[in-house]
Amino acid sequence: MSIDLPTVARDRRNFLKLTSRGVSALALSSLINPGRAASASHGGTLPKLHHKQRAKSVIFLYMSGGVSHVDSFDPKARLRELHGNPMPMTLERTQFDANGNIMASPWETKNWGKSGLEMTDMFAKIAEHADDLAIVRSMTAKFSEHAQGNFFMHSGFPFLGYPSAGAWVTHGCGTENSNLPGYVVLRSKRAAIPHGGVSIFGNAFLPATTQGSIFNISNDQAVPNIDPAMLKVEQRRALDLIGTLDRGFADRVAAKDAVISSIKNAETAFLMQEAVPELTDISAETEATREKYGINSSNGHKAEYARQCLMARRLVERGVRFIELSCCSHGIGGGGGGNPWDQHSDLKKGHTAMAEQVDGPIAALIADLKERGMLDETLLVFTGEFGRTPFSQGSNGRDHDPFGFSVWLAGGGVKGGTAHGATDEFGYKALRDISTVYDLWATVLYQLGIDHEKLTYRWSGRDLRLTDVHGHVWKEILG
Repeated sequence: MSIDLPTVARDRRNFLKLTSRGVSALALSSLINPGRAASASHGGTLPKLHHKQRAKSVIFLYMSGGVSHVDSFDPKARLRELHGNPMPMTLERTQFDANGNIMASPWETKNWGKSGLEMTDMFAKIAEHADDLAIVRSMTAKFSEHAQGNFFMHSGFPFLGYPSAGAWVTHGCGTENSNLPGYVVLRSKRAAIPHGGVSIFGNAFLPATTQGSIFNISNDQAVPNIDPAMLKVEQRRALDLIGTLDRGFADRVAAKDAVISSIKNAETAFLMQEAVPELTDISAETEATREKYGINSSNGHKAEYARQCLMARRLVERGVRFIELSCCSHGIGGGGGGNPWDQHSDLKKGHTAMAEQVDGPIAALIADLKERGMLDETLLVFTGEFGRTPFSQGSNGRDHDPFGFSVWLAGGGVKGGTAHGATDEFGYKALRDISTVYDLWATVLYQLGIDHEKLTYRWSGRDLRLTDVHGHVWKEILG
């Protein structure tokens, strides 16, 4: 095939002129990644798994700020019995170190479902799905500050420079949809990025194709500049030309994988121009579905989170591997910005507002996945960066507690109606089957068909992994 050099030069100039908008802007953005392969090294094919896969997708319900476990999934009768008394033990230093006395939970404790799992009624609608939940009540974290805690919960390390779990999952499992990223972070108008910033969704040393892509579904364009700036046939010619030039360049430089990832990002961005508007158009969803999730709620925070939950289901339907949701901020009791669950005062008011936002939509998501036969292959993970103290901060708040808190999993081959591990009688510190973030991600990877010790990436002379040199699968909660 002959090439018209003046035409090539003109096309290249036109393509480069458009790098501030349209597909090329998406391709150059570090937040856009392709869904057609696990990484550049896999050559466009899904990787070979280590064992039978139980879950195909993960929905990460991240409760930034720190949900109080003693007011939700790990209630303690001793707090009510000894309310107002000093804690009968030496206390660790807390974030603000303004510790008060034992504070009873303002929510009622009940046994839920056929399994009789004990929870409060703060998440009353989620609790109705108790027989689908596996609660781990012995979770621990190494850090009690928000940014460090967010990095640690996402990557296993408390600072920049390490890939998010979503990036590792995309690297290890690939994606089943070539038109969308493998790792999508959902946001809405009132939802701020958790403390630590967008790097908590980053790929670090993994290929750029694995990084989290942020979709703000409150905007007309969930992804900026998604509307084409040139005709599709012209885009195709430009992409082919730039791809040819970049592949030639890649063969001459040491950072070949980075260049190949850029090519793949551009291709996915091109395909996203049709896939994203179709994804975010929920006009075909029934009114009953909208009502069930709460999309039409007069509570704007709930309506936004409900739309995220519905979008998570739609992303799973389209084969996206890892989806993370973001809570909306309200500013009650210190819970503003990127840490809306952070109630150092007015715990009852703040946690009530947050539970109202997420409880119904998450319960609807579980029910919807179940009704559609998708829950068995979709793993839901609910956690914050730490829990909250059983004693008060001031008169009616709780400080951060990384020494023992709760997370739960549902679907994806998890044994519902179960509780694993335990904290002490006050809910202060984990005592039995003490668990870590490494165990959490080892378990998630296991359900995805990945041995966490074998999912490694050679970087700077070391074979690095999501679970570092730690981690045990929670076999006790698996079906």
